[in-house]
Amino acid sequence: MRYFLHLAYDGTAYSGWQVQPNAPTVQAALNGALAKVLRQPITTLGSGRTDAGVHARHQIAHFDAELPAGMDEALLLYRLRRTLPADVAPLRLHSVPPSANARFDAEARTYEYFLLSAPDPFRRDQALYLDRVPDVALMNAAAAHLVGQFDFTTFSKAKGAETHYVCRCTEAAWHPVPGGWVFRIRANRFVRGMVRLVVGTLLDVGRGKHSPAQFQQLLWAQQRVAAGTAAPAQGLFLSRVEYEPGLIPE
Repeated sequence: MRYFLHLAYDGTAYSGWQVQPNAPTVQAALNGALAKVLRQPITTLGSGRTDAGVHARHQIAHFDAELPAGMDEALLLYRLRRTLPADVAPLRLHSVPPSANARFDAEARTYEYFLLSAPDPFRRDQALYLDRVPDVALMNAAAAHLVGQFDFTTFSKAKGAETHYVCRCTEAAWHPVPGGWVFRIRANRFVRGMVRLVVGTLLDVGRGKHSPAQFQQLLWAQQRVAAGTAAPAQGLFLSRVEYEPGLIPE
């Protein structure tokens, strides 16, 4: 039987989502907890790979398993919550068709990046504090150029595993939230490092280093060296993963 597990996590203590040798990762913690509870080797596949220090409000991973006698989905979820570390929270578990794939069946993903206008010691690992407020209107004018289908080579890390860098972006804008702003971006796919490089370059616009029109030219240039410095990891969240209707039960 194949299952989709919905989870959230604070990525501060982890070297990202994906299993790595000699480094703590969210996927390794999840695989180990599932193996312990189910008493069988378990391998998961996530909807996306978050980098070191990046968080998730909504990550989805799939795995295959036969539940032991006397265990149903509710009991498995309960025991997972008791087994996983406190910074990884299983939210929901349900069966899916055997061909369902958490990564390749995802039709859209949304990331959010949080900025603080005043220091907050309780969010130092979950948002970026700026001592000087950038021009958010200019950043939104620049972000509007991201909506559409483009080659995002400019905003990708070198040596990525992607075969192409074309993404279809349907939302990209800054919104006011208590204590600061959030940048919300939704696309069918993201290339490695894309959101943090976009945010870092948008902050350059907000500081007057680039105009919105120049930001558009940077996007069109398809040259990695054109982008600004990547924004720090702690402000970034994978916030939503979407699938075709019917795959996720109501």
